Amino acid sequence: MKTRHPSVFFLILSGFFLTVVFSAGAEQFRFQYTPGDSYRILSTVQEDVLVNGYFDHYAEIVNRISVNVTDVTADGAEHDAVFMTTENSTAAAGNRNFTWGNEYRSIFTRDEQGKYTIDSRYYMPVVRNVPVFPKYDVQPGDSWTAEGHEAHDMRQTFNIAEPFIVPFSARYTYTGDAEQDGRKLQVIEVRYNLYYDSPEPPSHSGYSDYPATTMGYSHQTIYWDNEKGAIDHYYEDFRIIVETYYGNVLEFTGTAQAEVTEYNGKATERIDSVQNSIREMGLENTSVRADEEGLTISIENIQFKPDSAELMESEKEKLRKIASILKDFPDNDLLVTGHTALAGTAAGRKELSEQRAQAVAEYLTILGVKDAYHIFTRGFGAERPVAPNTTEDGKARNRRVEITIMDN
Repeated sequence: MKTRHPSVFFLILSGFFLTVVFSAGAEQFRFQYTPGDSYRILSTVQEDVLVNGYFDHYAEIVNRISVNVTDVTADGAEHDAVFMTTENSTAAAGNRNFTWGNEYRSIFTRDEQGKYTIDSRYYMPVVRNVPVFPKYDVQPGDSWTAEGHEAHDMRQTFNIAEPFIVPFSARYTYTGDAEQDGRKLQVIEVRYNLYYDSPEPPSHSGYSDYPATTMGYSHQTIYWDNEKGAIDHYYEDFRIIVETYYGNVLEFTGTAQAEVTEYNGKATERIDSVQNSIREMGLENTSVRADEEGLTISIENIQFKPDSAELMESEKEKLRKIASILKDFPDNDLLVTGHTALAGTAAGRKELSEQRAQAVAEYLTILGVKDAYHIFTRGFGAERPVAPNTTEDGKARNRRVEITIMDN
């Protein structure tokens, strides 16, 4: 079972505090959209996973979502979103950067009250129709209810071909207003319980096991910006228990938080200034290009200690200079990609390229360029050469690490 992924519009900024909630007047809550709106949403989930009552692992999940509002009609706003999800499963939390994970594309409509219209083939977002607002004005202390559902990806765990839908009825309470950075935000508490008995699968369906009962709860605190017509930030704690027809019990307990960044210009629009900076710094074997992912700084012939992913001191000095450029893009995530020359096995090349990308990402984190939740890594081995591997010069060029300042 794929683990927790929060809903589509939310934000939490680490290290800030809201003032105490104060009284407010009646408000009408509505989502507001404009064609061409673009957002990047980053959510993090920390959870414990138990199997049949025994601790199995701790999971830290990052969901990176790029959202474009393509049109707004009377039925709502049309969204085109790409969800990237990656998970570190360990006995305890660590500081390791996250490997670029699986991508899901979703196209859906969300109306001004918050209700989704989405085709059954899409797995994301998981939590849908939260929040949903009433058509009337509400004032502090008012409550209302609305129907929603969770859509879980159970292809790997239970071989279920479509999103597994678990319905719920959510209760909302508008508790008052809060102030943060001089802005007035409306505080909304959301609670729902899950209890869903699945229809028994056909005996000929071929399922090795199947969810029988899904139960649990979610408690969310939403900070709403009524001036923008959008969620400003959001917290959640949850527990989900799945009992199967074969008597197995899967339990997921944890918390979720997220951040959203509205795009203010693309990194690729600043390619000239980055090229000038690299030239002025005298960085050898370093080039810049714009591509579909963003603005990519390519470091060819990058030096590591023999047969390892430990950076040579000369390369650390080069990265310290590049870090000063990267810090000029505070709102853009980074994607570090490792490449190797054609030597050894394909599996060995891929592993080494991933390790070297990780080494660069970790050093950029140490330098304070980004935290580990905003620098992602991946490795391609020798799959994407930029020069023939038949000469030493070509092999040196192919031994490279690329740092992409992402546009979305």
